[in-house]
Amino acid sequence: MQKILVIHSSLNQDEGNSAQLASHLGQHLASKYSAQLHSEHLYAQDLPHLTSNEMQAWMTSTDDRTQTQQELAAISDAYIAQVMTADTIVIGMPMYNFGVPSAFKAWIDRIARAGVTFKYTDQGPVGLLKDKKIIVVAARGGMYQGTPLDTQTKYLQDFFGFLGLQDVDFIYAEGLAMPDKEQSIASAMTQIEKY
Repeated sequence: MQKILVIHSSLNQDEGNSAQLASHLGQHLASKYSAQLHSEHLYAQDLPHLTSNEMQAWMTSTDDRTQTQQELAAISDAYIAQVMTADTIVIGMPMYNFGVPSAFKAWIDRIARAGVTFKYTDQGPVGLLKDKKIIVVAARGGMYQGTPLDTQTKYLQDFFGFLGLQDVDFIYAEGLAMPDKEQSIASAMTQIEKY
């Protein structure tokens, strides 16, 4: 493990429970494995939703892109480069209204690119990313793990699997809006220390 990428998607940025736990995990891994650590705070970047103009920029050959298209393509290119160079990706994942944060959705829309991170074949799509570990730190106000209301776990497994990344672990900190918040945080910290 040489490079660790931490993706923060909490709208509360550094104050969010998922951000604090993911930061702790990233620092723990960096210290334990003497690895480089890089963090991206998606809400701090005010990342917009993907547009057809931006997607069209990807589909235009580099030599034929306008200045605007070059700038639009550079957004996705930069995020993909971070993912490709990372050995381990830590994701701080709060649950908002039973889904992933919109800023995180905007990020994954930019790292899923046909011909770059996956390709279509006669047998269907094939992921082009390999040999990376994903650790999702899921922070939730209620208790959802293992229930039909946990819409995040399978979604994230399916998404990263689509890119070729099958090694996806989850650390859950649940009930954070309930009286036993501190116990849940302590349990998550214990899981973090095992990595």
